Amino acid sequence: MDTRPIGVFDSGVGGLSVLREVTRLLPGEDIVYFGDVGRVPYGNRSREVIYRYSSEDLRFLRDKGVKFIVAACGTASSVIDAALIRQLPVPYTGVIEPTARAAAAATKNKKVGIIGTAATIKSGSFVRALAAIDPAIETRGQGCPLLVPLVENGYIDFENKVTRLVLEEYLRRFDGFEMDTLILGCTHYPLLKPIIQDLLGPGIALIDSGAAFCSISPMATTGGRSSRHALSASPWAKTVRGGPSNITRPSPITITRWHMAASAICWVIITTVIPCACSFCTMASTSRRPWGSSM
Repeated sequence: MDTRPIGVFDSGVGGLSVLREVTRLLPGEDIVYFGDVGRVPYGNRSREVIYRYSSEDLRFLRDKGVKFIVAACGTASSVIDAALIRQLPVPYTGVIEPTARAAAAATKNKKVGIIGTAATIKSGSFVRALAAIDPAIETRGQGCPLLVPLVENGYIDFENKVTRLVLEEYLRRFDGFEMDTLILGCTHYPLLKPIIQDLLGPGIALIDSGAAFCSISPMATTGGRSSRHALSASPWAKTVRGGPSNITRPSPITITRWHMAASAICWVIITTVIPCACSFCTMASTSRRPWGSSM
């Protein structure tokens, strides 16, 4: 029985949607989750920068001694290539192919819309994956560079006027396309799913990359733990011969539900409480300035 943890990474909190599905599918597993909140978002950066960030994320998880790596990031999944995978001594999977396969299975009229980061849409990764599955599928994509910052800053409530206005503008891209399926091509977007569904109506199937990955990927459990064979058997798992074989692994870092809850609380404090307190202090300082003092 392989008791090493599974590694999951994303550019920020969006990958928690994939992490939730992985923990649901594999409840007995320990997981190392890396959310790169210091450099979020990835999707507005150049391919070269995203490639470097992704290679560093993969190296971080590799050095934690994980047995399987999931890129829970549509942008990173779009740029990670065989050269990076070759450096990994363990199986790897992204979210592009399983999400595309779920969309191909869901569409009835062969018209699939795609929303994602600017980098993901520019890469054409979802378009290529869908064409490989079914060449008859028509696609239309829309880059949504403002959505990740909105999610990271907590603008996800159903009635939020700013988020609704931004989404309405992006979704105009699909006017007249008559799609019946929309890929949420970034793992941050499921947090906006209720708003998107409300704007598009119930007749459009929304494909959540995290749920799609875990519903299709046959990562079975054995005795409360996933066997290496079961994980490697996933059709999305990739290994490339010639990778390093002698890697010194430190003791694995694991994440429990208590760790996840504590991280979520810290994230709220960092993104909401501290900025509000700083704004209050600035306002208070400004209000104490003598009349006629220069600004």
